[in-house]
Amino acid sequence: MMRIEYDKNVDAAYIYLVYPIKEGSVKKTTSLKNNINLDYDAKGKLVGVEILDASKILDKKVIRNAEMEVLA
Repeated sequence: MMRIEYDKNVDAAYIYLVYPIKEGSVKKTTSLKNNINLDYDAKGKLVGVEILDASKILDKKVIRNAEMEVLA
């Protein structure tokens, strides 16, 4: 199941390719560009994508439809 979360406070989005990602299961993170990070599990399977400055990269419709993560 794929899920997208967006945190407007830090303008970051996370695309879960596996949801939920169990704590400690991300074994490697690779930076694709300055603002895109790829998370892999122990078998090398891509499990998630972090996008910083998301409003500059993602379509506004994607951001509007994402689960909004609210931080206190």
